[in-house]
Amino acid sequence: MSQAKDAPQVAGPFPLSTLRHSVSHLMASAVAKLYPGAKFGFGPAIEHGFYYDFDLPEPLTEADLRKIEKEMARIAKRSPKLECVAVTRDEAKARLAAANQTYKVEAVDRIPEGETITFYRHGDWEDLCEGPHVDRLDRNFAFKLQHVSGSYWLGDEKRPALQRVYGTAFWSQAELDAHLKWLEEIKERDHRVVGKHLRLFHIDEMVGQGLILWTPNGSIIRSELQTFISAELSRQGYHQVFTPHIGKLDLYKTSGHFPYYKESQYPAIVEAEALAKLSTEGCTCAELSVRLESVSAHFAGELNARAGREVIGPEKVLPDEKLVEGYLLKPMNCPHHIRIFASSPHSYRDMPVRLAEFGTVYRWEQSGEIGGLTRVRGFTQDDAHLFVREDQVAAELLGCLSLVKLVFATLGMHDYRVRVSLRDPDSSKYVGSSENWDKAEEACRAAARTLGVAWEEAPGEAAFYGPKIDFIVRDVLGRSWQLGTVQVDYNGPIRFDLSYTGADNQKHRPVMIHRAPFGSMERFVGVLIEHFGGRFPFWLSPSQIAVIPIREEHTPYCTELEAQLKAAGFRVDAMLEPGHMNNKIKQAQNQRTPFMLIAGEREAAEKTVAVRRRDTREQEVMKFDDFLALARALRDGKRLDLGETPKVAAT
Repeated sequence: MSQAKDAPQVAGPFPLSTLRHSVSHLMASAVAKLYPGAKFGFGPAIEHGFYYDFDLPEPLTEADLRKIEKEMARIAKRSPKLECVAVTRDEAKARLAAANQTYKVEAVDRIPEGETITFYRHGDWEDLCEGPHVDRLDRNFAFKLQHVSGSYWLGDEKRPALQRVYGTAFWSQAELDAHLKWLEEIKERDHRVVGKHLRLFHIDEMVGQGLILWTPNGSIIRSELQTFISAELSRQGYHQVFTPHIGKLDLYKTSGHFPYYKESQYPAIVEAEALAKLSTEGCTCAELSVRLESVSAHFAGELNARAGREVIGPEKVLPDEKLVEGYLLKPMNCPHHIRIFASSPHSYRDMPVRLAEFGTVYRWEQSGEIGGLTRVRGFTQDDAHLFVREDQVAAELLGCLSLVKLVFATLGMHDYRVRVSLRDPDSSKYVGSSENWDKAEEACRAAARTLGVAWEEAPGEAAFYGPKIDFIVRDVLGRSWQLGTVQVDYNGPIRFDLSYTGADNQKHRPVMIHRAPFGSMERFVGVLIEHFGGRFPFWLSPSQIAVIPIREEHTPYCTELEAQLKAAGFRVDAMLEPGHMNNKIKQAQNQRTPFMLIAGEREAAEKTVAVRRRDTREQEVMKFDDFLALARALRDGKRLDLGETPKVAAT
C-alpha cells in the first residue's frame, strides 16, 4: 500500500472520480517507465476505483504491482503537475504513432468530428484523454493497486488480449483502509467460495461454463424459495404451467427474439436430414444463416399488418423453398406462455389469466463475462405472464409489485430503490405504436409512485416490447443488485394476434404483464449467499439442526430426538458417529447450521436439550417440546433471527 506525501492538507478538492482517473494516469506513466514498449488502452475511473488496460510482453504479478506502486509514488513527487494540451486530429495521430501507441491511434478515429482532442501530461509522459484530472499529483491521497485480470481491446474477444490492472484511491488513508476491509468482507462472502464450502452448487468443465449443477444442499434453498413463492401465487390466483426447453424458430421470429438477439442466443438447431440435404446442395454456412433468419412473404405480411408498421423488412423475406426450419433453445418463456393463452378462447369474464412457471432459459454469454451463479448460460426464472384487460392493468401491476415487496421483506432486503425503464423515442430498437408505449409507460410510473420508495426514470433501458419496473436492492455490504422486474407489454399480444371476447361480444386485444420477483433463481441465490454470508435464515438452511451426543452412550436419546425432528419436517444432521463432541460442534459451526442440540445423561433423563445457536458459545437448556415449538415458529414464520438470546452461559 502506498500513499502520496508532502502535499498540502486539502481534503477532497476534486471529485473522487477525478482523483481516481488521475491516479490511473499516474499508474500508466509508472508502467511506461518500468516496461519500455508498453502499449496503452483506456484507463477510466469506475464505481470503486479505476483500471487501465496494457499490452505488455509478459504477465504482471503481485510483486510487479508493488513495484509499480513505488514508481508511482516517485513520479508523483518528482513530476506532480498535470497539464492539458489541445491538439488537432492529425497532430494527435502523429504523436501517438511516433510513440508506437497503436491502440490510441485507433482511439483518435473514434472521437467525433468537431470534438476537441486533448492530451494530459505530467513530466515526460502524456496520454490522449478528455479529462478531467486533478491539477497536481502530489496532493494528499492514498492509493493501492489491487489485481490484474484479462481483457480485450474494445471489449471484443476477437481483438488483441490485454492486461487490466485494477486499483483504487481515496482522499485519506483511513478511507482506503476502510474500503480494503470492506473488500475483504466481500471476499469472505463471495458466493463462489461460500457455495463451494457449503456444497451448494457445482460448475463442471465437462458439463460446460455457466451451466449450474445444483447439489442437494443448494437444491434445498432453491426448493424452499420456489415453495414459498408458489404458495403466494396460489393465493393470488395464478395457474402453474410447464413448457419445453426448445421451440421452433418461427415462434421466436414472431415474438421478435430471433434473429434480432442472436448474438446472445445459442445457435439454431437444424434437423440432421435437412442439414445433410443442404450440404449436398452446396449450401454454405453463411447462406444457411441467412435462410434460417429469413421468413416467407406471407409471414412478414401478416406480422407487419398486425403491427401496423414494417417490423420485418423485405431483406428478411425469401421464397418458401429457400427457407430452412430450425429450433432454438428458448431464450425467454413468454412466447410459450402466449401460445398456452392462445390455445383456448377467452371471455372478458376470464380475465385476468395468470400463468406462472419456473422456466429454464438459455443465453449465450461471452466466456469472459460468466461468473458463478450471477452470470450464467442457463438459468431458471420464476416467470409469470398475466393476460389482462386494459382496465385491469393498474390493479394487476400493483399485485405484481406487492409480490416483489413481500419477497424482499421476507428476506430482510429492506434497502431498495426502483427504476422505471422507458424507451428512447429516437431508437429503432423498440417495436409498437407510440400510443401504446405512452399508456404502458404511464402505467409503470403510476405503479412506481405507490411504492413509497425512491424511484427514477431510465430512458433507453426498456425491453424492446415494453417499459419495465426494476428493483435495485442494496445488500448488507452496500452493493446494488437488480432483482425483480415487472414489465407492461402491448406488443406481444399484437404480434401473436391474441384476443378475448368482450362484453360487447367483439374481439379485444389483451395487454400482457411480465413479472419475475426473483428474476433468475441462480442469480438470486447467489446474491442471497453473499447477503447472508452463508448464514441463512432457519427456514432456508440446508441443515437446520445438528444433534450431538455428549458421549457415545447418549446416542439412543439423540436418535430419538432425530426421529421426532424429522417427523416434524425439519432437516436434521444427527452426528452420532464416534468422535469427540467438541469436534462435532466445530463441524456444525463450520457448516453454519442454525442450531446444535447437545444431549447427555441429564438431558435424556429430563427430556431436555442444550441448545447452542450458530456462531455462539452459549448454551440454553430447554425442554425439547419448547425447542420444537420455537423451531416451528421460526420456520413457519420465516423469521430471520434464531429466537431468544441464550441466557445460560456454558463452555
